[in-house]
Amino acid sequence: MTISAVRGGVPEHGRVPKYYAVKRQLLNLLAELGEGALLPAERELAAAYGVARSTLRQAISELTLEGRLRAYRGRGTFVAAPKLIQPLSLVSYTEALHEMGHRPGRRLVTAEPIPAGVALADDLRIDPDDEVLHLERVLLVDDEPLGLESTYLPVGRFPDLMDGFDATGSLYRHVRTRYGVTYAEATERIETVLATPRDALLIAANPALPMLLMQRVSYDADGVPIERVRSLYRGDRIGFVTHLRAT
Repeated sequence: MTISAVRGGVPEHGRVPKYYAVKRQLLNLLAELGEGALLPAERELAAAYGVARSTLRQAISELTLEGRLRAYRGRGTFVAAPKLIQPLSLVSYTEALHEMGHRPGRRLVTAEPIPAGVALADDLRIDPDDEVLHLERVLLVDDEPLGLESTYLPVGRFPDLMDGFDATGSLYRHVRTRYGVTYAEATERIETVLATPRDALLIAANPALPMLLMQRVSYDADGVPIERVRSLYRGDRIGFVTHLRAT
């Protein structure tokens, strides 16, 4: 068994599931067709690869979940654009996507004060009975849903935050301009989850789609917490990159 075969996903015993062999053939086809191309009909592909349509559908389903294909009801299945690869940094979502040549946007879902509770209070170093502003927004890229962001900020530190705030724009910029508070550092945790039915509906995602959950606490230059953020991203549309250096 060659190293290239192992890296290609072939198990050591050499028995490759039929759907996986079809998936590899489809990947070659997608490269030939190019972004935005319509995938040929199932009947045509099944005949070309000599497999049952159920086997073909399994391969197509996996490629769709991975973000290589995008299915539209009544229109067909198309070769998807490459995933967005966003740097992990303290640059705002708006600024990061602008730098990548995309059009960022947000759609407001919720903006309401709620009691902090124990967990939030611990992260933000406030009392559990203190109020936080819960700001929930759908993240958009080129007018398409990419993720769902829930931000919690202490009302006592940021009173009347929504006054003059364009909820479709950058919260980082608003906090810096209105309150003179600059984001200096953050602690972030990343894991994979499945979306709840509500989350999936808000971001137009398949509930079975793997999601990237990022939970961050941001701090100012004095080490005082600014916010806690829960960001849920579509795993088929975005990935993240960071630079590591030995210390």
